[in-house]
Amino acid sequence: MTLVKSISGFRGTIGGPTGSSLNPLDIVKFVSAYAVQRHRVCQSASNTIVVGRDARISGEMVSHVVCGTLMGLGYDVINIGLASTPTTELAVTMTHSCGGLILTASHNPRQWNALKMLNEQGEFLNAEEAAEVVALAEECRFEYADVDHLGKYSEDFTFDQKHIDFVKSLDLVDVDAISKAGFSVAIDTVNSVGGLILPKLLNQLGVKNVKGLYLEPTGDFQHNPEPLEKNLGALKAEMQRGGYDIGFVVDPDVDRLALFCEDGTMYGEEYTLVTVADYVLQHEKGSTVSNLSSTRALRDITRLSGCEYFAAAVGEVNVVTKMKEVGAVIGGEGNGGVIYPKAHYGRDALVGIALILTYLAKKGLKTSELRKSYPEYVITKNRIDLTEEMDVDAILKAVELKHSGEQVTNIDGVKIDFADGWVHLRKSNTEPIIRVYSEAETEKRASDLAKMIMDEIDALMSK
Repeated sequence: MTLVKSISGFRGTIGGPTGSSLNPLDIVKFVSAYAVQRHRVCQSASNTIVVGRDARISGEMVSHVVCGTLMGLGYDVINIGLASTPTTELAVTMTHSCGGLILTASHNPRQWNALKMLNEQGEFLNAEEAAEVVALAEECRFEYADVDHLGKYSEDFTFDQKHIDFVKSLDLVDVDAISKAGFSVAIDTVNSVGGLILPKLLNQLGVKNVKGLYLEPTGDFQHNPEPLEKNLGALKAEMQRGGYDIGFVVDPDVDRLALFCEDGTMYGEEYTLVTVADYVLQHEKGSTVSNLSSTRALRDITRLSGCEYFAAAVGEVNVVTKMKEVGAVIGGEGNGGVIYPKAHYGRDALVGIALILTYLAKKGLKTSELRKSYPEYVITKNRIDLTEEMDVDAILKAVELKHSGEQVTNIDGVKIDFADGWVHLRKSNTEPIIRVYSEAETEKRASDLAKMIMDEIDALMSK
């Protein structure tokens, strides 16, 4: 059994003893802590909290516990039912609520679920606020409402359409151009809420031929739900049969977007953001942001546009904070997460789909041709196992000092930028390991860079 408390919320496997899994008793504690924190810091006069969930098998149970707990603390609840993460984020601002809870474990397997916490702007709590919620949950001292002050419960299942209407209204989304292009599209929504909203979105964007895989939102995922090529054999095979212009893949809560080219090759999730940024920067000049472990290609196309690129620590909330700080016109993460401020400060696969289809329609290119227009990089991922007593911070500091002649960033572990690639070292928050990410123009060079740094760390550890 597993229970993880972090900046992005509370997540764990369903079932098992209290304190070691995501079970009803611990859910009540976490939700109560969140509600207390909202009451203390929320700038809105609203007493309403939005609750949305993905299609996980445990979702209905978790939703009942969450909604009842909020009502017991005196909060009114708007339950929007099966809804994507970006839909729930927008519902918070559309209803002028003081917060929102998204019941989703994102790309984790079916036995997992999680509580993701939003503020009144429909954005994830920052690190300080999330830490306060964790502390409040540990204290477990809550005062619940008496019978005359219980919260009210309501349901509103109209937000999928409101989300679609909002996406279509964006200035850079051209529904006429998409419709005239006559696209044929295949999608894989991994048996979750994407199967409810993406077919509607594509139809209303003017895409008449849509082939859907795993559309039924049963929560019984037919493959590993992380949108990586090794998990997407069915869609790859469908694309290879021919007849499609592009393939779209989302994770269970629809905040990550991966693409397939018309020939069945994977577009590369790192290049989802690169493509959207390329389109946006042609119309809106400004800075871009991604996390330290994302591809250098975003930096390259940003500079080609005469604009400035900035890096943020890993984590959506960190990227959003940096975007606001530098006034970025586009940003996100290399895992297929697109954050377009003209829409909202959250990763949104619907926004990504609409902008990419618009760009393809206007360029008149095949998806594979568009992909080949970008700088080619390869990212490798490794890990170094440590013993519990080792001082990871000291090891990372030693590596930083050894490479002080290079461009070094230490806002999140240590990232070393070489002329022809980079290596990013991050310590895990949950296990004694160092994650090693590297990128270069070839897989061999990326692997060589990673090996060089890992060998240096081995030498340090042997001392």
